Amino acid sequence: MSRVLLTINRIDKLTCPPSKTQVFLRDSEVPGLGIRCTAKRKTFIFEADLHGKTVRVTIGEYPAWLLDAPKGSTEPNARRRARELRGMIDQGIDPREQERLAKEESERQHIEKVRQDITLADVWPHYVKVNAARWGKTHLTTHERLVHRGGDPRVRAKIKVTVPGPLASLLDTRLQDLDAERLAAWVEQENATRPTVTALAFRMLRAFLNWCDEQPEYAQLVPAGAHEAKKVRQKVAKSNAKDDCLQREQLATWFTAVQQLSPVFSAYLQVLLLTGARREELADLRWSDIDFQWKSLRIADKVESERVIPLTPHVAALLAGLPRINDWVFSSKASQTGRIQDPRDAHNRALVAANLPSLTLHGLRRSFGTLSEWVECPVGVVAQIQGHKPSATAEKHYRKRPLDLLRMWHTRIENWILQQAGLGNGTQCEEV
Repeated sequence: MSRVLLTINRIDKLTCPPSKTQVFLRDSEVPGLGIRCTAKRKTFIFEADLHGKTVRVTIGEYPAWLLDAPKGSTEPNARRRARELRGMIDQGIDPREQERLAKEESERQHIEKVRQDITLADVWPHYVKVNAARWGKTHLTTHERLVHRGGDPRVRAKIKVTVPGPLASLLDTRLQDLDAERLAAWVEQENATRPTVTALAFRMLRAFLNWCDEQPEYAQLVPAGAHEAKKVRQKVAKSNAKDDCLQREQLATWFTAVQQLSPVFSAYLQVLLLTGARREELADLRWSDIDFQWKSLRIADKVESERVIPLTPHVAALLAGLPRINDWVFSSKASQTGRIQDPRDAHNRALVAANLPSLTLHGLRRSFGTLSEWVECPVGVVAQIQGHKPSATAEKHYRKRPLDLLRMWHTRIENWILQQAGLGNGTQCEEV
């Protein structure tokens, strides 16, 4: 590499012969500064020895970088940059390492800036996806419903649209802005119209925020202790355990009213009471889950993967009388899924017609467990039929009752309920 005083004229005249891939000119004014010329471009470079090795740094392309610039100018200046690099070399600093560290710091700052802008809407779908495999269907659906932005046409009322979920108003909020003040204001706002659902939403939001703090990419974004602050917890409505349950003297009125409903809803509600199943477990029942020959029902269980319970005579008669429109036992032509979605409206109409007090669908499950005590059925039998977790060591490890033993007690419970309802002892129902 020859050394000359670099000037604009010399740089402009510099060419790369066809026989070479590149040529160089070294500046005689600033040690280490040079220019590399190829067939396509000219680039300022800096070269120097550091710890016995040659260090080469690309300064910038000519003419985007000037050779010199007037004093005080901020334009790219090759000689000024070369002097800076020379100073680093004299201090034993490798400019390439310095540049690498500066680049890493710039990238870190960029990532942190992007991190600071992460919103609830950005993370919630990821949170649901990661945990979906260990959640039940109802729990998963609840998480999706809580953040629904609303505005979709209702299935049964086309002139109306769905309302936003309680967490929808927080979706566009940055995680770092979910402080105690913001959460307290949100709870107070949602409490005005739906305190119970808001309490559920807060519990699930709290679990979500705890999960975020355990993930490296979201850690420390949420203000520490925001959802644990007293000002937030005091505004959340207290969850009171429901105790709605059919009384023995109400059974006749309830059965009479329910049997006036459409066959599918009528059968669904009666089976719900007579099996003590969860509402979604029963709604998901398929024809392939029923064994009429050996009198059993296979139910997708919330706790275990599934459970098998007896198919009692009255329940068997009800199911056998339903139309087989598709794979679902409790089918619906109006539903997009092909099965009934929300039997609460039908049940509430029956309760109003019968002048009965409010009773939830889960109250029917509670009624089965309560009414079973009239026949002195062992609590372990009822728990196994309903799919409850064993409540004692003996039940958990030493009791696994066969189906025929469950059938004896289950049939006894059904017969007693039917007797109280004025429907005989259940034996008038033909076994299928």
